Amino acid sequence: MATAQRRGRRVMMTRAELDAFLAEQRTCRVATLGPQGHPHVTPLWFVWDGHALWLYSLVRSRRWAELRRDARMAVVVDDGEAYGELRGAELSGTAEFVGEAPRTGLPCPELDAPEALFAAKHFDLPAMPHDGRHAWLRLVPKSLASWDFRKLPHD
Repeated sequence: MATAQRRGRRVMMTRAELDAFLAEQRTCRVATLGPQGHPHVTPLWFVWDGHALWLYSLVRSRRWAELRRDARMAVVVDDGEAYGELRGAELSGTAEFVGEAPRTGLPCPELDAPEALFAAKHFDLPAMPHDGRHAWLRLVPKSLASWDFRKLPHD
């Protein structure tokens, strides 16, 4: 369970707003830690199942290697251009590796729901196409902060 947001309660999204926002967004920015503790940020497609963020990552990527070494990560999903339109969420915790790596489609009941969500959202397909180069990461946030500046009073 994520920790409660202490600041910005006025612009914080409700649970329903957050679920809807994360369901509609396609791309997040994933922050990992390099060998000397330097941050590394990369964009990645994701799906949200109401409990966890699911990320389908290349297993031969710097991001994957960094998470294998240190599974701590932070993710930002945001939207909007003008100040009064800005909204987003920051989720952080520990990455969990789920299923085989790389993923070839072997049965894994834990992946049935996220793969169906991902295939529909990103590929407009009924089932996940496995390429043998990607694998699944799950982030169940330990902390979560959200904002929706559309809730601010406008002059």
